[in-house]
Amino acid sequence: MGMAAGRPARLAVGVVSAGRVGAVLGAALAAAGHHVVATSGVSRESVRRAESLLPDVPLKSPDDVVAGVDLALLAVPDDALPGLVRGLAAAGCFRPGQIVVHTSGAHGVGVLAPAVEYGVLPLALHPVLTFTGRVEDVARLAGASIGVTATEGDEVGWSVGEALVVEMGAEPVRVPEGVRPLYHAALAHGANHLVTLVRDCADLLDRAGVRPAERLIAPLLSAALDNALRHGDRALTGPVARGDTGTVAVHLRELDAADPDLARTYRALAARTAHRAQAAGLLPDHAAQDVLRTLEDPQ
Repeated sequence: MGMAAGRPARLAVGVVSAGRVGAVLGAALAAAGHHVVATSGVSRESVRRAESLLPDVPLKSPDDVVAGVDLALLAVPDDALPGLVRGLAAAGCFRPGQIVVHTSGAHGVGVLAPAVEYGVLPLALHPVLTFTGRVEDVARLAGASIGVTATEGDEVGWSVGEALVVEMGAEPVRVPEGVRPLYHAALAHGANHLVTLVRDCADLLDRAGVRPAERLIAPLLSAALDNALRHGDRALTGPVARGDTGTVAVHLRELDAADPDLARTYRALAARTAHRAQAAGLLPDHAAQDVLRTLEDPQ
C-alpha cells in the first residue's frame, strides 16, 4: 500500500453496509479524498442513507462490494461480523494487500482471521460516538476518538489505522487486542447506563407531577457530567457523599414505595458512591459505614 507523505494514498473503498456507522465513515473517507466505489444496503433506511451520504455510489451485494477494493469497510452489528467475514472469505473476495476494517467495538482483529489468511491488513476502527446516520455525524467525528486495534507488533498496520482515523478528522486511540472486551464493557457501562439513569430520573419527576422534567434536569446533569470529567471524584456531591444518612433513609422510603426495582438500583449506585467518596477522602470512614448500613436492603 502506497504511503504518500505519511498518509494513505487515494484508496478505492467498499462499504458493507450503509448503516448509520458505515455510511458516515464512508462519507468521511470520501471527504478525505478516497473513492467510495460501492456499498451494500437492503433496508429502506440503508438505501436512503446511501443516497444522502454516499451519492452516486452503486448498491451491490456484499461480495461484489468487497471484491477488488483497496479498503473494505465492514460496518455491521457485532454478532453479524464473524459470519460476514467467513462468508466473504469462502467466496474468495479478499486479496493480498487489501485493507479490511471493521467498526465493531466488541471485537479486535482476531475476528478478521479468515481474511488474514488471504494476506489482507486487518484493522478494527471503533468510533467512540453514537451515530444518527445523518450528514452532521461526519462533522461530529472531528470531536471524537476512534479506538484503533491492529495486529500486535505490526507497526505498519498501526500506522495505517491511525492515518485513516486522522484523515477522517478524529483522534486515534490505541486499544490492544487483549483489552478490547474490557474497553467495550467500560464504554457500554458509561454510555448506556447514563441514558438509563437520566430516563429513570425524568420518569420519577414526571410521576411526581414535576414537569417538564427534561428542562429541569438538563443544566444539573450537564454540569454533573462536566464536573465529573474535569474534577474526578471531587465532583461527588449530595447526601451520600456528605454522609447525610437521614436524607438517604427518606430517599429509600420514597423510592421503595414508588418503584422497588429502581430503589434497588439507587441502593447499588449509592453504595458505589459511598465507596468512591470514602476512597477520595471526601467521606470519613465512620460516616461511610453509617451510609452503607442505611443502604442495606431491609427485605
